[in-house]
Amino acid sequence: MKMDFNGGSLVRTRAKADQLKLSRNAEKGALSHAPWSGAFGRSSPPLRVGVFGIGLDTYWPQFKGLKVRLENYLRTVEQRLVRPGVEVVNAGLVDNPVKALEAGHRFRREDVDLIFLHVTTYALSSTVLPAVQRAKVPVIILNLQPAAAIDYQNFNRIGERTAMTNEWLAHCVACPVPEIANVFNRARVPFHQVTGTLVDDPVCWNEVDAWVDAARVANVMFHNRLGLMGHYYGGMLDVYSDLTQHCASFGGHMEIMEVDELAAFRREVSAKRIKSRVAEFRAVFEVQPDCAPSELERAARTSVALDRLVAEHDLGSLAYYYMGTGNVENEDAISSIILGNSLLTARGVPVAGEYEVKNAQAMKILDAFGVGGSFTEYYAMDFNDDVVLMGHDGPGHIKIAEGKTKVRPLKVYHGKVGRGLSVEMSVKHGPVTLLSVVQTVEGKLKLLVAEGESVPGPILEIGNTNSRYKFSIGARRFVENWNLQGPAHHCAIGVGQIAGKIGKFGSLLGLETVRVC
Repeated sequence: MKMDFNGGSLVRTRAKADQLKLSRNAEKGALSHAPWSGAFGRSSPPLRVGVFGIGLDTYWPQFKGLKVRLENYLRTVEQRLVRPGVEVVNAGLVDNPVKALEAGHRFRREDVDLIFLHVTTYALSSTVLPAVQRAKVPVIILNLQPAAAIDYQNFNRIGERTAMTNEWLAHCVACPVPEIANVFNRARVPFHQVTGTLVDDPVCWNEVDAWVDAARVANVMFHNRLGLMGHYYGGMLDVYSDLTQHCASFGGHMEIMEVDELAAFRREVSAKRIKSRVAEFRAVFEVQPDCAPSELERAARTSVALDRLVAEHDLGSLAYYYMGTGNVENEDAISSIILGNSLLTARGVPVAGEYEVKNAQAMKILDAFGVGGSFTEYYAMDFNDDVVLMGHDGPGHIKIAEGKTKVRPLKVYHGKVGRGLSVEMSVKHGPVTLLSVVQTVEGKLKLLVAEGESVPGPILEIGNTNSRYKFSIGARRFVENWNLQGPAHHCAIGVGQIAGKIGKFGSLLGLETVRVC
């Protein structure tokens, strides 16, 4: 079924590069982004959120204290929006068209990514529209009463009609929302609504937090640099994707790179760095006894070179595939890349194999939400236990593993060139979210999402990532409904359940979001 979100387009032009602290929690199962040995990945500018309240200047001389009261409500909203990595631009209480125009210019000048419109009382739509038109970003209408209900008995005891109207106007929040929605629709201003109370309403404020988090991830994606190293796996037609469409949909930059550069960096890695990285492997992974020291050293050399490649190109994610046939150095680099790519993925630089650009994007989205994002595909179905077995060869997101990730030697990389070390892990048991970026028959991108559960049970101990997933609609229906949307055979998996946030993220970018379960 399709998620019911209004489409919009989140536009940013800011280019300054302040450090963004990715410390926001997911709804469940959030991750820390603290690295093991150094920070990786491109920093993004802070999310800039605009906020303003609305009122009617005609009221202020008529009703003593009303304006001050409403301004205090607006300050409460501003304080709730403040958090790490977010800058709040408060345009104040807008109560006439002149102030609305000033607010609109300010929001555009300060390059806000999202606007929260706090409806404090009745206001004319002509007072609201100019404040949001020029910024050309989505608007979240906060329909928040100061209390769950008016205290009718005390209200009616006031007696004096003007004082009673004063009190009523402080609660008259819902009144102008239809008028604002009508005008926004006709002016093609994308908007969304949060309805509730200003205080003691966790449902309402969780919604607000989800919108901020979705906008933050959109900001991360807009400033992300995705490295593309090598070429597509020949014949995987479903994997091929339109790079221009990705830039148009998510923003960001595609950095085309050569495997030769990685091979050149490998030549310059010192014995000391190799020894240090092998020690890190042994600390981070559960290295199996049959892993040859020479293979660990080969993987360590490549891992150190990969770190340099990421730093040199300021990458926030990477998609790769290469045969390397006929070029010993290139083949050596690619066949020893799995451990280094697993470390990068855990440090906030998701790495997708088989040059799966769409899945590199999906992994980055999940990682930016703080829930991981591991590369996966169907392995098989277990009809006895009603689960789908999923995993993949190559790197995994070891920070969302159930226990310590094992390192095993493989005599052959099935379907690929070479042999070497690989990782074996299961995704942490508990709630999970699956995400696929899908290229449609029209050439557009859409998001495909499902929530499920990683469950314990036997896995295939073949040196690959391996997990068992259960879905509320059952394995058969999940597989059929997921396939029906035409995704590539890869997807990304994160811990926790954040389908709602992904829907908001898609809505902010104007991308269709389809939820299977």
